[in-house]
Amino acid sequence: MTNWLPDLQQGKGPIYVRLADQIETAIAGGTLPAGAKLPPQRNLAYDLGITIGTVSRAYALVHERGLVSGEVGRGTFVRDTHDAPPEANLDPVTASLVGTRAITPPPGKIRFDSTAAPDVGQGSYLQSHIAAILKDHPADIASYTRSFPDHWFAAGSRWLSKGDWAPAPRDIVPTLGAHAGIMAVITAVTSPGDKVVFEHLTYSQVSRAAGLAGRRTILVESDAGGVLPEDFERVCAQQHPKVAFLMSSAQNPTLASMSLERRQAIVDVARRYSVWLIEDDLYGAMSPEPLPPLAQLGPERTFMVGGLSKSVAAGVRGGWVACPPHFAQRVRIAHKMMTGGMPFLLAELCARLVLSGDAARIRTLCAEEIAAREALAREYLSGFDFVSHAAVPFLWLALPDPWLSGTFKHAALTEGVLIDDEDEFKAGRSEKVLHRARLSFSSPQHRDEVRAGFAIVRRLLENGSAGYDSVA
Repeated sequence: MTNWLPDLQQGKGPIYVRLADQIETAIAGGTLPAGAKLPPQRNLAYDLGITIGTVSRAYALVHERGLVSGEVGRGTFVRDTHDAPPEANLDPVTASLVGTRAITPPPGKIRFDSTAAPDVGQGSYLQSHIAAILKDHPADIASYTRSFPDHWFAAGSRWLSKGDWAPAPRDIVPTLGAHAGIMAVITAVTSPGDKVVFEHLTYSQVSRAAGLAGRRTILVESDAGGVLPEDFERVCAQQHPKVAFLMSSAQNPTLASMSLERRQAIVDVARRYSVWLIEDDLYGAMSPEPLPPLAQLGPERTFMVGGLSKSVAAGVRGGWVACPPHFAQRVRIAHKMMTGGMPFLLAELCARLVLSGDAARIRTLCAEEIAAREALAREYLSGFDFVSHAAVPFLWLALPDPWLSGTFKHAALTEGVLIDDEDEFKAGRSEKVLHRARLSFSSPQHRDEVRAGFAIVRRLLENGSAGYDSVA
């Protein structure tokens, strides 16, 4: 127990803020060293002549700053943050936003936790286009983007087209990647406090970003065929959401794809309850199928989002949103407010890649490489239960008993492979436990590294959790 007592006459702002600042100063100066126990709240309140509620708010604030940790029944202790890795020093609010992945991935590991497009020689394509842009548009690159030329919209229309459906160029919004496009839509059609529908397992960074923007997450049930229309209707009737985030094809992480009947049923429910739909087609565009997208079935309420990160180059943060009629301007302004706006070089590069045909050529090369790596997965993981697709850069692995998802992730990390456990994809507080993990295999530089990663995973699956029981 420390005898430290703060001076609340110092500092500015409410008393609880001054108290929190005093605690932070004492920790930084060594007066409250790592491991020191802060005074019990009731005692400190008495000594300072303030309410216990004020002390409680101050302790909560320094806890949010990541400076202390609370242990039920023991008290509040100063954390040792000097030699810990960056993610160990996260305050609780930040930790709730980053998911289960490390902010800075440990070096020397095989990256089975990223679905960026594989390296198939994109550099030569990008070099020629960037050189031409620098030559043709030196003034535009030196300034902010003041106007959007027509070919930027035409490129988005071409890239997002599926089957016999093609969005009108006037309904296209160029974006800083698919994620930025999704958030632009959410902020354009909802207000803080509004509810957004997500599947229990999905691209959860959208739900975290939506929460950061003040939107509330509600969950809908799904199965091997995608979102269940009857549960979607229940959610719409009871919760009154404004928008639903869905993947109709090659859902991440389950790889589920909706049948035509289910797609139509989802659109019908959305119409009845006036719910907007956001259709993320990043992976769906890599697994061509004859089924119409939701944007074709419900064009008046569906925002189709796509980009280049998975099938061309993740380092080129390019994407587009195809909007319902008359909504492109609203989404474009929301995107500018959320991101600061489109840089000319990026938008022009993405347009040239698409309209020249180079993006399609790179996508074909990426698809061939992904197919070869997916074949390696089927070879090395033969006999185990997993879902994969020859054109999609990840698989959804069922873990044999007694493996738990988080335990398997830690065991793989110990053996040199970074994977994603199922908690990484939980959009909210879900009690679903599937005992699965997602393995992504597009990021390793060479196939030999992919083989080595799959060999390690197989060895872990065969050996069970022996030796890893102590890993939480």
